[in-house]
Amino acid sequence: MTATKIALVGIGKIARDQHIPALAASDAFDLAATVSRSGGVEGIENYETVEALLEARPDIPAISYCTPPQVRYAGARAALVAGRHVMLEKPPGASLSEVHALQSLAAEKGLSLFATWHSRHAASVPAAKAWLADKVIRSVKIDWKEDVRVWHPGQQWIWEAGGLGIFDPTINAFSILTEILPVEVHVTGAELRFPTNCETPIAGEIRMDGPDGPLVTADVDFLYEGDPFWRQIIETDAGTLTLNQGGAIMEIDGGAQQGEGWEEPGIHGEYDGLYARFADLLATTSSEVDLRPMVLVADAFTLGKRLDAPEFIDPTLEES
Repeated sequence: MTATKIALVGIGKIARDQHIPALAASDAFDLAATVSRSGGVEGIENYETVEALLEARPDIPAISYCTPPQVRYAGARAALVAGRHVMLEKPPGASLSEVHALQSLAAEKGLSLFATWHSRHAASVPAAKAWLADKVIRSVKIDWKEDVRVWHPGQQWIWEAGGLGIFDPTINAFSILTEILPVEVHVTGAELRFPTNCETPIAGEIRMDGPDGPLVTADVDFLYEGDPFWRQIIETDAGTLTLNQGGAIMEIDGGAQQGEGWEEPGIHGEYDGLYARFADLLATTSSEVDLRPMVLVADAFTLGKRLDAPEFIDPTLEES
């Protein structure tokens, strides 16, 4: 099978940490070009703009976007207009309406659009979904806490409108939640703490109801020191399921069932899964755009009470 040529737009931390290694390991794709104003990948042709790439490389049928969400729409739209298939890093856009517009355009053009949720490809997420399928869900407790200074050093865009703040990692939890629960949930309230010098929240608590009333509570924090704490505890009529390490390790009533060996914090193989899924979509010219995680985030902003938090100073920005 001939590998599909793909271009990577936005060569920042997530591209270097996850996308580039996943593409290097993929038999389905060949990284043929990049788009970056701050430097590309050694040995790979680089362009400063998406428009320049599209004009110069009609031989590249697929483009993967790793830019901050605030600047992604125009480039993704240009790619679809030019007849290229598109893969979007999470969150798929800065707003729901722009992603709906991309979805409509892809359908009109007969192209694949893939709005990715990498945490759904964590090792134990499929097993958790299968175990919960016939259970009665009694409660869900989400603790999603990490240190922004470790995972997003110097990334000022995350504190600007559209950058989501704490919801950039929390949307990973919501992507797992909406994948594994056998019932739908909706946000009913939130308390969101905004640093006085930021446009997005740094911590918060979110509440959700299921069909029969209160079901989910989420405690999220972007200033958590030490190893990240990515956990969901789901109480059911047949026992308690716990997902740790962002979905890598699953336990039933305290006993490890799947994912043993993923004790180290981080993202393990999730992007390999994303590109394998993108290859499947391209093979059938299909799209996958599930916006439920983003809807929960949008509703948390809509319903959330804004609380002031101390000013946040990124030490990596101070150093530069």
